[in-house]
Amino acid sequence: MGFPEAEARLFHGVWICMSCGARNRSAKGKPEKCRRCGSKRLRLKAKEQRK
Repeated sequence: MGFPEAEARLFHGVWICMSCGARNRSAKGKPEKCRRCGSKRLRLKAKEQRK
């Protein structure tokens, strides 16, 4: 596993743009649009799978 503080920093409140792949950090909910390209298609960052 990892440290809970590190997991929260890496995955909590981070949204990935599905058009350009930019990371958008937002403390309160989903951002309206991507800060880089303006697209409204965002998804939460998924936890990486461990082997």
